[in-house]
Amino acid sequence: MPGTYSQILLHVVFSTKNRRPLITTEVSERLYKYIGGIIRAEKGALYDIGGIEDHVHMLLPWRPDASISDLMRAVKSRSTKWVHQTFPQLRDFAWQEGYSVFSVSKSREPVIRKYIATQTEHHKKEDFCAELLFLLRRHGIEFDERYVFD
Repeated sequence: MPGTYSQILLHVVFSTKNRRPLITTEVSERLYKYIGGIIRAEKGALYDIGGIEDHVHMLLPWRPDASISDLMRAVKSRSTKWVHQTFPQLRDFAWQEGYSVFSVSKSREPVIRKYIATQTEHHKKEDFCAELLFLLRRHGIEFDERYVFD
């Protein structure tokens, strides 16, 4: 076969360091666009992005010739630098060290898009910690809860 064909759809979740509520509406409107630009610069696409003050969810297709860890390193380092330059009052802004990534089947894409779009409503009932533990368990990921959060 002369070409490479793939359908790698990912749901990525990551938070601010210590889950500090620093992503205000003013910040998020610009930050999400900037993150989309980083992903495009890395030859990717961003289908959806959303979250609340302390964390972000992204839905994106990814390439089979690049690692998600390299993408996340670029997203987090470049966006942190941009936040510091654009919002000087947020000089303490930082992302958590890690991230969570889940594979998504094409048939579940609309569900994940809706989930990301309704984060504000969702988090009136559940905080980020409970949400992440639920996602990890739902996807059958083994973890030690003592090391999941900063």
